[in-house]
Amino acid sequence: MTELPDGDRIVYLNGEFTPLRDAKVSVLDRGFVYGDGAYEVVPVYRRKPFRIAEHLARLAHSLGGIRLADPHPERWAGLIAELVARQPFDDQSVYLQVTRGVARRDHAFPANVTPTVFMMSNPLALPTREQVERGVRVITAQDTRWLHCDLKVTSLVGNVLMRQLAVDHGAVETVMFRNGYLTEASASNVLIVRDGGIVAPPKDNLILPGITYDATFQVAKAAGVPAEIRAVSHAEAMGADEMWLSSSTKEVLAVTTVDDAPFGNGTPGPVFRRVWEAFQAMK
Repeated sequence: MTELPDGDRIVYLNGEFTPLRDAKVSVLDRGFVYGDGAYEVVPVYRRKPFRIAEHLARLAHSLGGIRLADPHPERWAGLIAELVARQPFDDQSVYLQVTRGVARRDHAFPANVTPTVFMMSNPLALPTREQVERGVRVITAQDTRWLHCDLKVTSLVGNVLMRQLAVDHGAVETVMFRNGYLTEASASNVLIVRDGGIVAPPKDNLILPGITYDATFQVAKAAGVPAEIRAVSHAEAMGADEMWLSSSTKEVLAVTTVDDAPFGNGTPGPVFRRVWEAFQAMK
């Protein structure tokens, strides 16, 4: 099918499917004024949402974390399926966002306000063949964000600044450390490999509980690769045999340059190649 101009692409807003150019939100929406909302991104392969139950569970966790009642606890799967069906491409990235709604500007939660619900879908942009074969470069930085990184909320300026720091240095990501321990990257989880096994930080309040992070562990274990979740020190991370990024749009991606220096052998390692191939087969 021929891809439509962006303005003609169908999105969902507050109960209606409509062309993107016609979707409007009030400037008093708390998502605009305060970043008071939560969101989720669901990858779609050949029009089939990937691990949708897990993504919706994470959305429920994020909404609960900001005390915003889920407006569609039983309808999300159906709405996503209809949005996917209305797009002219097979592999998609579905973005859905819930804000606290439109109200007079006041920090306190407004009473009796209907949440704003928005959904859109874009073509799924995955890593290039060159990135998979050669790996990517990252930089490192201290994690100065807030202490609720487990909530996938729209207040993302901390992540935006970290992502821009990577762009400023010609890198794909900024890998962050807090109090001497690995947390995550600006828009990815981070895993390392030591002695043939995968190690990754625990899913506490300092990292986003990645759906692809979980999928990577499951694929690795099925492929016979040892996997462990525990705290990872800066020294251990920087001295690892391999480092990976994982996210809905990166899937699993090897890091081969850190802070302008080759990491590991400077090429994607053997454990990465094994797990990447298993991930492709699984999806």
